[in-house]
Amino acid sequence: MKKTQPGSKFGGLWPAMFTPINSDSTLNTAALEKLIELLIDQGVDGIYLLGSTGQGFLFNEKQRELITEVAIEVVNKRVPVMVQVGALNTDESVRLAKHAAKRGADGISSVGPIYYASSAAMAIEHYRKIAVATDLPFFPYQIGNALMNAEVVGKLLEIPNIAGMKLTTTNLVDICNIHNRVGDSWRLFSGADELLCHAALCGTAGAIGTTYNLLGSTCKDVRQKFLDGNVELGIEFMLCLQRMFERIMPVIWTFFNRAMILRHSIDIGKPNPPLLFSELPWSDNEVMAMVEELESFSSKEYQVNNK
Repeated sequence: MKKTQPGSKFGGLWPAMFTPINSDSTLNTAALEKLIELLIDQGVDGIYLLGSTGQGFLFNEKQRELITEVAIEVVNKRVPVMVQVGALNTDESVRLAKHAAKRGADGISSVGPIYYASSAAMAIEHYRKIAVATDLPFFPYQIGNALMNAEVVGKLLEIPNIAGMKLTTTNLVDICNIHNRVGDSWRLFSGADELLCHAALCGTAGAIGTTYNLLGSTCKDVRQKFLDGNVELGIEFMLCLQRMFERIMPVIWTFFNRAMILRHSIDIGKPNPPLLFSELPWSDNEVMAMVEELESFSSKEYQVNNK
């Protein structure tokens, strides 16, 4: 049975990239290209396409193929690209996986069966069919408690081409248990921005998240300094990040839309329904103050003053 070795390129900081769209919900190609250049300039380690951040499920199959093609062409192998191919039915996921492989993706990922997430057996079969559809390294999602026992993880370890997992849990014990079960055979990514530093203590090789579109260089810098031993910096940054999340969660899409415009002059557009685009309760100055507070953690002055 063929086993894909994940390789060291699957690690570090990967933004779950926004998919910029026009007012008619079509792809905003110019904004997509600009966002990719921004992320590469920020030094991200890879790009994760069409996850929930990228509204993957809210685009049809042809739209997802187009987004994949444009993004991979613009990236042009400067960083690895992983494409989220999960869909409402397994056959569509398999087709999207084959398309991603044909277009030159470095890896694929998938959520589990959306309406059947409580069934480990269905998730395993869904993942198996996607995994064997190509030779690409495959990174399934951890989906709640359905994949949180040794028996299920053991079955996933037997599937060819599974090279790691995107862990959407905020439970650090679950992350530790999976790492202890798979050892070095998988590359694990934390999928919760709130655990950027925390999850590194549990054996994750990297992090995939929304905030890294806006603050890629800062988040990468803080995570690396935390790994290098600057624990105080990591603690203070994560507490500040969590304070921001607590404030923005009710209007998170609107916040990121406005923050990307103000900080990077990139309009990612309004999300497709049913995602909400509620009115912001803050002025532009207040939005930028939240962004700049987090950015300050990677500055030399902050490091010196807090030793």
